Amino acid sequence: MDLLAQPLADLRSQVSAVVRAASAERAFERGAEAELAGQVAVIAEVGRLIEALLIDAVGEVARRSENAVRDERMTSHFGCRDVTELLQTLTRQESRSVARLQRAAKAVRPDISVMTGELLEAPFPSVRDAMTDGVIGVDGILAITAPLQQAASRVSAVARADAADIVVAEARGEGPDGAPPACAELLRIHAQTWSLALDQDGAEPRERVAERKRSLALGAPTANGVPVRGTLLPEVAAQLQTIFDAHLAPTVAFDDPFAVDEDGELPALPAVDERTRAQKQHDAFAAALGVAAASGLLPTIGGHAPTLVVSVDAEDLAAGTGYAHAQGCDQPVSIGVARHLACSGVIQRVTSRPDGRIVAIGTEERVFNRHQRRAIALRDGGCIIPGCGVPAGWCEIHHVTEHARGGPTHTDNGVLLCWYHHRFLDRIGWQIRMNAGVPEVQAPPWHGTDRRWRAVTTSRVRLKKRLLRT
Repeated sequence: MDLLAQPLADLRSQVSAVVRAASAERAFERGAEAELAGQVAVIAEVGRLIEALLIDAVGEVARRSENAVRDERMTSHFGCRDVTELLQTLTRQESRSVARLQRAAKAVRPDISVMTGELLEAPFPSVRDAMTDGVIGVDGILAITAPLQQAASRVSAVARADAADIVVAEARGEGPDGAPPACAELLRIHAQTWSLALDQDGAEPRERVAERKRSLALGAPTANGVPVRGTLLPEVAAQLQTIFDAHLAPTVAFDDPFAVDEDGELPALPAVDERTRAQKQHDAFAAALGVAAASGLLPTIGGHAPTLVVSVDAEDLAAGTGYAHAQGCDQPVSIGVARHLACSGVIQRVTSRPDGRIVAIGTEERVFNRHQRRAIALRDGGCIIPGCGVPAGWCEIHHVTEHARGGPTHTDNGVLLCWYHHRFLDRIGWQIRMNAGVPEVQAPPWHGTDRRWRAVTTSRVRLKKRLLRT
């Protein structure tokens, strides 16, 4: 007998009716701000109560799928390989959401005595009570229990449950400081604080585990790229995040920020960067690898700094057709990639006969030295594309006139570009020219009708001088 079929059917009908009425009557738009705030709070509470039902149901699905005999598991009865696959099918949620449901269920699911069938106490009774009261949902449950469970091997279950009681009081708005009910983010902070206070061994045990589990591996190359997987130590991840933040903070301005054109209008705004955050972080990581390889501080390979070697036929490079090949990369790369790498690196020309015999080896040429780089960095400040913000230390130097077309390796022909704008300069449409040794940019056609050339910099010295002249 299905004890919940009719109540759930009634609940679905009622919720469906409310959703349709709210949409048809434009209830949210017509309500005052105080009414709208109250409506959001009530809807969220109803959602947490429904989550409580779902969490308990997920817990029972997991329990019925724990049988040692595979054929007797619930997952096997429904033709699924595991609980996650079954729940994805039933809930129509992605794997990450389903995994969170399972973790929440494990934290609040009461065990059942194998001897008597009696329902035992949940690992965190107060958390379960708050769930059934609609005080917390999946986010709140995990915010409270996850930090405390991390110390399970070093802190007693009683002490962890007592700490959870105090954090749950904060969730109910009944904490010692009398603060309003805390959101999941604040609950996580409280739980983490209690976990650290109860864990007398400090961070060392966790660090030893992290050290054992640290890893970074490159997957098998695919047509779309090479996947990366692994687990970083917290401090390594923090360092990488610092590098990301340095790249993602927009601080670039035009050299003449207060200039107006003949019509009295301000210059066009910098272009909007359409990359996703993940793409930006990839590009920041690529820039960091380039800086590290060029630093001279890494171990050498064959007596030289780690160098990415790219081979390309000279005729293909001149014509812009065909493919290039990077050492250690199974997939061929485009001529555009070869141009990008050649622009910021050195070129050594090797002449060979059709049968492959090498008949001449040229010397390495056309790389900006450290003195030129410092001068260009002082002039440009960072990547010269408006709206970018990558500092000089993370930039590459671009030959405005290609070396292959006679462009000199001189400060009057070199500008700072970040890895992304250097790699995709031809595609994004910004034009660069040198005017008496000063770089100027022209916005692409899609950026607006203003086709003016503008001097650009983020050099504080140059910007200050310009402001003093106005």
